[in-house]
Amino acid sequence: MTDPERTIPQHIAIIMDGNGRWAKAHHRPRAFGHKEGMNNVKTITKVASHLGVKVLTLYAFSTENWRRPTEEVNYLMQLPIDFFNTFIPELMAQNVKVNVMGFLDQLPEKTLTVTKQAMADTANNTGMILNFALNYGGRAEITAGVKSIAAEVAAGEIRPDQINDELIQSHLMTAPLGELADPDLLIRTSGELRLSNFLLWQLAYSEFYFTEVHWPDFSATELNAAIDAYNHRVRRYGGLK
Repeated sequence: MTDPERTIPQHIAIIMDGNGRWAKAHHRPRAFGHKEGMNNVKTITKVASHLGVKVLTLYAFSTENWRRPTEEVNYLMQLPIDFFNTFIPELMAQNVKVNVMGFLDQLPEKTLTVTKQAMADTANNTGMILNFALNYGGRAEITAGVKSIAAEVAAGEIRPDQINDELIQSHLMTAPLGELADPDLLIRTSGELRLSNFLLWQLAYSEFYFTEVHWPDFSATELNAAIDAYNHRVRRYGGLK
């Protein structure tokens, strides 16, 4: 039974960290950890949807992750294909809408094709938005947005004095999320205490929750613990309450 006084964050963002360390702890290769991490995405997606979360943003692959060994990168690029090929029926049943943001044109063709198909297949769903950040980097996102605004200024479409928070927000990759663009709660698993170039603009007033649990072990209980912690925070947005 849900607590009527409990506030469910409308937008939860998760840095899914610790797949490799989880695999090492189980004496298995890193790829095994990534596979288990993918399976846990399915679990947490369904849990978040049932809780009433409106947007779940998952940091799946950063612009810096290309620096990893080629074999691991190739495996990571296969994961979205395996994920969507097996999970789309359940996403449809859950009325979940898929969105993928990032520099998608740099993805391998097969990964891009499956990603676009998943968005098309779920486009009419009206439930939770499962928003993947794939080949995403916060600084690169802001840089691309600034370039776009500069081009509009140069073309005479807007004046410099018209540039404000709302205009910048509209040029970021989260713009399609509208009023839900900024996460209420950021969760990072596996004990690291940094943002790793994730949603640098959007996290300005988000609540942060860090857990030592590796992503493959991050369960419904862990998600509820993060939400309980969120419910004990007072969000002042720079003011007083």
